[in-house]
Amino acid sequence: MGYEVVWSPEAVEDLESIAEYIARDSAFYAGAVIAKILDSGRMLADFPHAGRVVPELGDETLRERFVYSYRVIYRLRADRVLVVAVIHGKRLLESAGDRFR
Repeated sequence: MGYEVVWSPEAVEDLESIAEYIARDSAFYAGAVIAKILDSGRMLADFPHAGRVVPELGDETLRERFVYSYRVIYRLRADRVLVVAVIHGKRLLESAGDRFR
């Protein structure tokens, strides 16, 4: 049985911001990047441990997958995956606020 994948409101805002930023240059590429990120999220339903532990945090329940230059950061629960952030790889985690607590 697969995990339920839930996107936090903050992660959805991250996706919207990423799409808006990329769409300034290419609406097509923005759609392709967002589709790939969403596909990565869907994959977590069957393979929630596929991502690595976020090295800066060292918490086994916080993991990440990379999609292009973005980090899809999620928290593992008993039967649920909560996507808490989608941030650019060069952005500091501290700038994402308290999402990881």
